[in-house]
Amino acid sequence: MVSHDSEKMAELHRELHSHLPTDPALRVKALETALVAKGLIATDAVDQWLEKYSEKIGPKNGALVIARSWLEPDFKRLLEEDASKAFFEMGFSDDHDYELKALFNSGAIHNLVVCTLCSCYPLRLLGMSPLWYKSIEYRARAVREPRAVLQEFGVKVGDDVEVRVWDSTSERRYLVVPERPAGTEGWSRDRLAQLVTRNSMIGTHRDLSPAEETP
Repeated sequence: MVSHDSEKMAELHRELHSHLPTDPALRVKALETALVAKGLIATDAVDQWLEKYSEKIGPKNGALVIARSWLEPDFKRLLEEDASKAFFEMGFSDDHDYELKALFNSGAIHNLVVCTLCSCYPLRLLGMSPLWYKSIEYRARAVREPRAVLQEFGVKVGDDVEVRVWDSTSERRYLVVPERPAGTEGWSRDRLAQLVTRNSMIGTHRDLSPAEETP
């Protein structure tokens, strides 16, 4: 006769269901499938929209704030002292109950942001967080071996550069302010903002040097 351990069965049930998409995700996928079947949207339309929002539209607010800090020393000081107030002054209000802290990269320091407990991220100010930011692998390895993680993103920092890892929480979240790249003297704020990437505001992108323009 086969015996059943109720606790083990319950644990197995929880484990299996923990890998299933959430109910909202399932509903969205069902809706997407129905719209595609009716020919109302293309198969990859939602993925393209999400990609555009997470990579370009969402991070635009942060990019404009950073570009202004590169141009105006007084605004940079405000961003250092009270990042939330700096965003508010730019017209980017965010009804949140957490502290936003700006972390400034330099030749001697590189900052990297992670959330080891879940995936806390200043969503309304920087747009959607990338999927890899929410992954268990990134959340664990960014703390244990940040230089290896950075190298996988193509970021190579010398041994003379200190890598600081900042763990976001529900009470405090972070924004990395990359260094202004050389060769951008005389650029407007909007043009500078185009150099700032979402990943640079997390810390997985460091060199924002503009690509050489073809004459």
